[in-house]
Amino acid sequence: MASVTSLASTVDQRIADALSAALPEAGPASPLLRRSDRADFQANGLLALAKQLKGNPRELATRVVASLPADDVIKDVEVSGPGFLNITITDRAIIETLAARASDARLGVPYEPDPGTTVVDYAQPNVAKEMHVGHLRSAVIGAAMVEILEFTGEKVIRRHHIGDWGTQFGMLIQYLIEHPHELDHKDAATSGEEAISSLNRLYKASRTLFDSDAEFKARARDRVVHLQAGDKETLALWQRFVDESKIYFYSVFNQLDMEIRDPDIVGESGYNDMLEETCRILEDSGVAVRSEGALCVFFDDVKGPDGNKVPLIVKKSNGGYGYAATDLSAIRDRVRNLSATTLLYVVDARQSLHFKMVFETARRAGWLNEEVHAVQLAFGTVLGKDGKPFKTREGETVRLVDLLDEAVERATAVVREKAKDLSEDEIAERGKQVGIGAVKYADLSTSAARDYKFDLDQMVSLHGDTSVYIQYAYARIQSILRKAGDAKPAAHPELRLAPAERALGLHVDQFGEVLAEVASGYEPHKLAAYLYQLASHFTTFYDQCHVLSDENPAELVENRLFLCDITARTLHQGLALLGIRSPERL
Repeated sequence: MASVTSLASTVDQRIADALSAALPEAGPASPLLRRSDRADFQANGLLALAKQLKGNPRELATRVVASLPADDVIKDVEVSGPGFLNITITDRAIIETLAARASDARLGVPYEPDPGTTVVDYAQPNVAKEMHVGHLRSAVIGAAMVEILEFTGEKVIRRHHIGDWGTQFGMLIQYLIEHPHELDHKDAATSGEEAISSLNRLYKASRTLFDSDAEFKARARDRVVHLQAGDKETLALWQRFVDESKIYFYSVFNQLDMEIRDPDIVGESGYNDMLEETCRILEDSGVAVRSEGALCVFFDDVKGPDGNKVPLIVKKSNGGYGYAATDLSAIRDRVRNLSATTLLYVVDARQSLHFKMVFETARRAGWLNEEVHAVQLAFGTVLGKDGKPFKTREGETVRLVDLLDEAVERATAVVREKAKDLSEDEIAERGKQVGIGAVKYADLSTSAARDYKFDLDQMVSLHGDTSVYIQYAYARIQSILRKAGDAKPAAHPELRLAPAERALGLHVDQFGEVLAEVASGYEPHKLAAYLYQLASHFTTFYDQCHVLSDENPAELVENRLFLCDITARTLHQGLALLGIRSPERL
């Protein structure tokens, strides 16, 4: 089905046409329409227009109102203040627009296939290392943006740039050669917890030996050379670490209710064969220059405390490659082999300077240009209740699996307290959906660039801006629909709407516009805010408008059930785009 034009767009066009008819000398002008608490919408564009035409804004506004044709969309237009237009929509227009949305599986949201391709780089754990709370934001924000972009028509390629290369692997591989059974398991089916337990044990043991035994340290460094040279035995052992780590990664992502596909994982090692060529291209083109033996790119606006320019080091003086060489090679690969037109990096804000330098280097080299651009969706830090970086009482980084386990445990307690007709298995299932949803929503409801406090008590609360509040609104609607018996949702445009019905309907109608804004600006927090407001509007509607009252005529019951149903569908779709489940019962 074709997309449904929102009431805001319809009204905006009506006012724009009236502006052109009443004031042809002004040329094309925007009404500057917005939602208003004095009417349904307010148009403020006449103030600037009056200044341009050197006229009285109220008089101009009156002429515009007179040019508006009578129709079934705009009920009333009032000239207010110095020339604002306060616009009220007909009840019929609200219900008819929602009925058009309800007849479409996508709720009338436009699907506009984009000829370009966006590569989203997110969820970047490190091989042989445990995932901690710092890995949460990249995974959650990136997964939401993938879903939102795909829903609106973008072609998206996922990329998980895992840390699977570097000098620490010489230490790990050498230790495994000398202690060959450290990664052995009793059972063929290894759990994520067993995998990370083995990796942690091996890492600590190899680090202790590396720091205390000079001969082992020398052997480990030699092993790095073998790894980089492609020695078969060394690569085979390296692959064991990668495979073992993937067992663990997948268990954590599964707990996060997030799909990570093997072909999408292209770690640092995936670009090894390109590194030397990348450096040669940069040096031959003059983008990078030799400085004290290293291959560097300099920038006029990047300086250290001493006032000297701080370079991006592409190749070290000892011949080793830095992160920049890998990141630049990844850009080349994504542009050349994946035909990317947008590169979206969901990466910690503390790496902003690095990526600013990498992107500018790629632009100078011609890999990024007007047709191909890169964006860092930078995110802030997860803080504890005290406002400091989230740590355990012992000062260690919080394990992600522990945090998720606790969230599910807290949420299960909330569900059990509210549950009336749920079995223990259902309570456990809902507890996981609510707990994981709460963690995701707390992250996504905050502007990505900001830090946020991790407060599980607040996250699983039924009150306030939480996913639990939204999920509860959805479950309440499902309960109403189950209790409706023979009465079915049906739109009745001929009925007058109560204020709470109008407010709910107008907010539902904004869904497509909100998604378009979220997709273009990479701002999932705006979708979270919209869903919370929608749940709040429904709560007011539920309190003020009895849906299944025996005193209501059948048409009124059906119309209110219709408002319930389309609200539930919108909540369900919106939460799904954020990666959050919508339990039918809570």
